[in-house]
Amino acid sequence: MSHPCLRCGACCAAFRVAFHWTEAQPAKPDGVPEAMTSPLRRHELQMRGTELAPMRCVALAGDIGVDAHCSIYAQRPTPCRELLPAWEGGEPSVQCDRARERHGLTPLTPGDWASADAVT
Repeated sequence: MSHPCLRCGACCAAFRVAFHWTEAQPAKPDGVPEAMTSPLRRHELQMRGTELAPMRCVALAGDIGVDAHCSIYAQRPTPCRELLPAWEGGEPSVQCDRARERHGLTPLTPGDWASADAVT
């Protein structure tokens, strides 16, 4: 079994992703591609696709709950790095649970990680 996030993607289609402009290109050459952002507030950008419902981040590839993944994973902004999947580190995640619920997915459990660890 692979990492549960590699088939989920629910968080990428549930929340606005807002971040400081310095996390994006051209200010940060290895940052979020400028074409994937839009202005939000004076010093903030947002990921395109997360500004209006129905939300779906422009960087999300694949089908939610099946084979979804971030197409710019190494370049993703801080809010994406900070949203941890439920139980990956032994702790629940209200945001993860809420995102999964919005897409009809069951919450992750500690058992999901035991299965993922057994494969790696």
